[in-house]
Amino acid sequence: METSEEIRAAKDVIQAILKSKKILRMYPSNNPIYIKTLEDTYSKFKEFFYYNDELQLKIKQNEIFCGPEQVFSSSEKEDNLALFFFKDGLREITFKNGLTNDEMESFFKVISVDFDTEAVDDDVVTLFWEKDFQNIQYVVDEAVLADEEDYESSAVVEAKEEANEADNLMKAYEDAFKESELEKEASIVPLTDRDLQALLKELEKDSLEKTGKLVNILFEIMYLAETRQDFEDVSLFLMNSMHYAVMHGDIYVVTDILSRLKALLDNKNIAEEIKKYITKIMLYAGSDAVINQLGEFLDSGQDVDEKIFDDFVKFLEKNAIVPLMKMLGELKNIHARKIVIDALTYLGPKDLTLLSSGLNDSRWYVVRNIIYIMRKIADKRAVDFLLKTVKHGDVRVKKEVIRALGELGGSGVIVALRDSLDDPEDQVRIAALKALGNIGSEAAKRIVMDKIMDNSFKEKEFGEKKDYFEVISKWKDNEVFDFLSGIIKKKTFFRNTKNDENRACAAYSLGLLGNRDALQILHKYRNESSKLIKEFTVSAIRRLEHE
Repeated sequence: METSEEIRAAKDVIQAILKSKKILRMYPSNNPIYIKTLEDTYSKFKEFFYYNDELQLKIKQNEIFCGPEQVFSSSEKEDNLALFFFKDGLREITFKNGLTNDEMESFFKVISVDFDTEAVDDDVVTLFWEKDFQNIQYVVDEAVLADEEDYESSAVVEAKEEANEADNLMKAYEDAFKESELEKEASIVPLTDRDLQALLKELEKDSLEKTGKLVNILFEIMYLAETRQDFEDVSLFLMNSMHYAVMHGDIYVVTDILSRLKALLDNKNIAEEIKKYITKIMLYAGSDAVINQLGEFLDSGQDVDEKIFDDFVKFLEKNAIVPLMKMLGELKNIHARKIVIDALTYLGPKDLTLLSSGLNDSRWYVVRNIIYIMRKIADKRAVDFLLKTVKHGDVRVKKEVIRALGELGGSGVIVALRDSLDDPEDQVRIAALKALGNIGSEAAKRIVMDKIMDNSFKEKEFGEKKDYFEVISKWKDNEVFDFLSGIIKKKTFFRNTKNDENRACAAYSLGLLGNRDALQILHKYRNESSKLIKEFTVSAIRRLEHE
């Protein structure tokens, strides 16, 4: 009985066979990827042979078994290893411990043949027989072979009989006319919308499968190319393939192309002249033509595999930044905008100056999104660009840039935030105040304290006053403690509501400060006649006593 380790090893072999079947078709035998794939697969066989001297695989139409255990299952037509063997009559394949690397490679060369597109007269079984494997055995269903022979014989006889009939041509015409009459009598059932959608989906799936096969062929041509014209032709075909794939929403095909090109670009054995063509193709992925087409797909509302899209973005260069920003301003779909924002966040550091050009866009939402992207990138070099947008005409943009400056800090930020405290819009003022608190420097603290002590401060709305005192409590030092204590102690001869608001806010801030030394002061004012001071003082006492 097979152990769990043995079954796991058998499954690993199956997956390695599937991978090799794909890769060996795409790369020449001297390619490093080809060689590495063979080495990895051979090691999987060796791992299995550690448990058993024979790997016996029983083949069903859509399943492969190792003993009683299923090690492969697929109901799909593509990449169905079981169906690939089964349709040619193979019912069992056994790999023996003596399997050599050369035998394994020969086996893969047979199963890597694309029998659908390549002109091959023989089937898998015949090609296996020609290889005369010593350590690979197989069992064939003779009934399948017999059926094929019977079919061929009957086809020959039928052809001869028809050839000997003198009236065949006239009979064919008569039959054709009869069939057309029958067609007229037949009732036509119209296709429903659902039928049409299903048909379109199948046609699209078929076209995308062919695109993948075309890409494989193009790479094979590239490996064999010798002249400059050859490389120019292949480059053009690959770029057209990328455009076609994006138009149909198949980002995977584009990513696959870019991944293969990147591997070639990183290969030290590839000539620099050839790498120029490779670079040209890769840059095309970030061109206006491709990105615009990508935008249409994203805005269509179709499902997007974000993992595949992220992989695609990793192959883009800085030339994609401007087209992506243009797309960002035109997208209607919120989810699509988020995907593009994430893409620009990844690409932005490649050229912040290029990214900053989006800050000059006339549309406020584009500017705000670019600021948000710069904030996420968190590169202090962006500060100089962001400072230019502090006086933007839209409040939403101002709030976003102030928040970004508060997180990034840097030269010139403190002055810009101080000036924003006097903005006519309260939302902007509060954003600037909180940004100063986020920076947390001595200079920022001094600005906040000076504002509170300014004569005009008492005229502010109570909510804004409270925000100031909440921010000042972020500096938990003795200077702030003494500053707040002085305010709560400050009484006027005649009761002044504005002054009471300041004192109540000071009590609130002492509670946030967390210094229990404030309890003695707070208890002294807990019975103030001012309801507001009393409420805030009691609340601060409770906070400090329960910390």
